[in-house]
Amino acid sequence: MSATPSSDSSIPRHVAIVMDGNGRWASKRFMPRGVGHKAGVDSLVNVVRACVDRGIPYLTVFAFSSENWKRPEEEVSGLMNLLIVALSKHLIKLKSDGVRIRVVGDSAQVSDKVRQALDDAERATEHNSKLVLTVAFNYGGRWDIVQACRKAMEAGLEPADLSEAALSKYMAMAYAPDPDLFIRTGGEVRLSNFLLWQSAYAELVFTECLWPDFDAAELDRALAEYARRERRFGGVTADQSNTREEA
Repeated sequence: MSATPSSDSSIPRHVAIVMDGNGRWASKRFMPRGVGHKAGVDSLVNVVRACVDRGIPYLTVFAFSSENWKRPEEEVSGLMNLLIVALSKHLIKLKSDGVRIRVVGDSAQVSDKVRQALDDAERATEHNSKLVLTVAFNYGGRWDIVQACRKAMEAGLEPADLSEAALSKYMAMAYAPDPDLFIRTGGEVRLSNFLLWQSAYAELVFTECLWPDFDAAELDRALAEYARRERRFGGVTADQSNTREEA
């Protein structure tokens, strides 16, 4: 079941967010990094509700990258436990708000307990359609491209038939439109291996705001910046691109 898009063209159909700055937020307050991650969960819940209120049908967040395994074992373990607790605490409310949860990423390294929690969240919300919240967990953009190539080969796709459109069908997020707006919090200005294929024409917004401080007002600032831009796809404006598609 697809999410219902807003009729307002200034509102992006798909927002992707790198939720950066939890650890620094906690360190500034002389608190353990885990406290920052917990505060980050609260920010995510608030942003999800803000997206629903604004008619944004797709939201994708970078919850745990394939590179995050390099962090201290205690922090990684804490993040895994926090995911389970957060889903238990917020799932019923998210479900009642019409949010559908989907998970993308390499599940091979994830424990059975975490995998079960993610699977349960997907099943519990699979009939919702107000907003599709994709949680990128143990995800990497390069991994996504490689796994898509493998699936295409397994499906028998011949080299002569390989195209961008053909490979897109095997990407982890083939069910969603490409992101229109890519937000990164925390002051860093890079993609960090997130949605590399899908973000080819996304509008990029970088903010100094640390993720636990990111709220509806900060989201609105990013949306206002998006609305001011004239989107171009290979030199063609969005309006011209739509005209060609409809012709």
